[in-house]
Amino acid sequence: MTEAKDERRPAGELEASVMATLWAAGGPQTPGQVQSRLGADLARTTVTTILTRLHDKGVVERYRQGRGFAYVPVRDVQDAQGLTARRMHSELDRDTDRETVLARFVAQLSPDDERVLRDLLEPDER
Repeated sequence: MTEAKDERRPAGELEASVMATLWAAGGPQTPGQVQSRLGADLARTTVTTILTRLHDKGVVERYRQGRGFAYVPVRDVQDAQGLTARRMHSELDRDTDRETVLARFVAQLSPDDERVLRDLLEPDER
């Protein structure tokens, strides 16, 4: 008996690939179009699931197209940095103790990241 090789990619990797495909397309894409552009051996249902999750997270908008939907990134996540910022906000929103979450986040920053954050929060003190 041979073991089945698990070639599943982490959900975050699939989401990033789908988002990159949507950004590159420059307009609304159906799950079939995304699947085709990815050039991967992903099932259309898998692509649809990823797009639905991204929609539920508020990262993509969808528009009725025929019997299904076409998807496009929301304006404030048109690049990887916008998507990362949206994810950070999403994680922060999941906890009721924002102060503790932010304190722990800041405590774990590298000195360079801490300097960047200080410069962003206190631009007049540079």
